[in-house]
Amino acid sequence: MRIGELARRSGVSVRSLRYYETQKLLESTRTAGGQRDYAEGAVGRVELIQQLYAAGLPSGTIVELLPCVTTGLATQGMLDQLMTERAHIATRIDELGKAKEKLDRVIEQVIAAGIVSGDPPAAATGG
Repeated sequence: MRIGELARRSGVSVRSLRYYETQKLLESTRTAGGQRDYAEGAVGRVELIQQLYAAGLPSGTIVELLPCVTTGLATQGMLDQLMTERAHIATRIDELGKAKEKLDRVIEQVIAAGIVSGDPPAAATGG
């Protein structure tokens, strides 16, 4: 598939796909006319890359981990890195859960106090 179709199907910009290639996260072949051509599995790979980026992994780490993700084979070092990254994600999930609980309490307080129409009082805006 061409880069435009991969962008549409994966929800990622063409610019991002080109960046993924420069970072060795994604591969394409070239047509006789020099256009990028991606395998059908590229959509799933791009989705995985996006998920790993969203989890906070830098491109260098993703490059190191992708081979074991796609083949299921890993060295002990790769497995250790996977476990470390999983632990980091679990910590972030816990932190986000705590932040969500705090926001839930603030929302409950706001609802209990009542919804104010219009601009907030001057004291609330610092003015």
